[in-house]
Amino acid sequence: MEKGSVSIHFVAAALDGVLARGMEPAPVLRKAGIAPALLWQPGARVPVQSYAALLREVAQLLDDEFFGQDSRRMKVGSFALACLLALEGGGDLGGALDLLCRAYNTIFDDLRVSVRREGRRAALEIAPTRPGHTLPVFAVETLFVYIHGVACWLVRRRIAIEEACLPYAEPAHGAEYFVLFSTQLRFGQDQCRLWFDAALLSLPVAQDRRAARGFLNQAPESFLVKYRNPDGFARRVANLLRRRPPDEWPGAEDAAAALRCSPATLRRTLRQEGTSFQAIKDRLRLDLAKAALARPGLSVADIATQLGYAEPAAFNRAFRQWTGTTPARYRRASG
Repeated sequence: MEKGSVSIHFVAAALDGVLARGMEPAPVLRKAGIAPALLWQPGARVPVQSYAALLREVAQLLDDEFFGQDSRRMKVGSFALACLLALEGGGDLGGALDLLCRAYNTIFDDLRVSVRREGRRAALEIAPTRPGHTLPVFAVETLFVYIHGVACWLVRRRIAIEEACLPYAEPAHGAEYFVLFSTQLRFGQDQCRLWFDAALLSLPVAQDRRAARGFLNQAPESFLVKYRNPDGFARRVANLLRRRPPDEWPGAEDAAAALRCSPATLRRTLRQEGTSFQAIKDRLRLDLAKAALARPGLSVADIATQLGYAEPAAFNRAFRQWTGTTPARYRRASG
């Protein structure tokens, strides 16, 4: 999701269960405020609020909060019960996630979810219950987004994903994963895991039942947009950078001075918020690049210059690292 919007690819995938039942998707889309014609526009995007409304409509229509992605329905209300179980039984994030996974594993037939711990790293893991069974891409995307979103909410901070390992080839909308999961993406892997700092598992659960009511009432929008602290250093750094063109962005030391803290404090606080100074710059540059690529009058070389790159090749390398594709291919796919 970028700037409060969702690729039409996710909208189409959410409707698969509706189509499988022989139902007409247009009425469901209209109820969610989405024009059905957008399904035929590969580069289209819809607001997060509209996508969340669509997921609620599909879940009610199918009585399945997993949208037909498992051979057993996840009946409406199951997600709330799983979240409340995690909230009540887990004193820290690790315990809460273990309980959340146990709840999901009593619901699903085709997959199992777990928290894997390996030294300084831990991972959310999804695995098929039957050898040779291929998990639907939308099932993996949805379940990872849901669990990660709940985890961020439980501890009131964004949990940075260090690396995402996916068991399928990069999908057509693979560039979305940069925002959904991580800048470090590994497709075609034997395992299906989101890796993060294991030390975060010891963070205390910072929510209660009263907060859960608001969180669940606003679901799934509440976890489609990961937890962000509006007063945190990450937001303050981003606002500082947005006030200047990229070729005038300060370095980390100058940014720390502008924010009236030491460079060490800035690094430590950003790390605690699940990000870094470089990651914030990369995120902003990617947003600016995508906006510029939507303007046909700008060449890739012009955009590279605007973003502060000395040569287009450097911009191409960075964009490919961020999204898995080149600026030119991204522009063609989004046109």
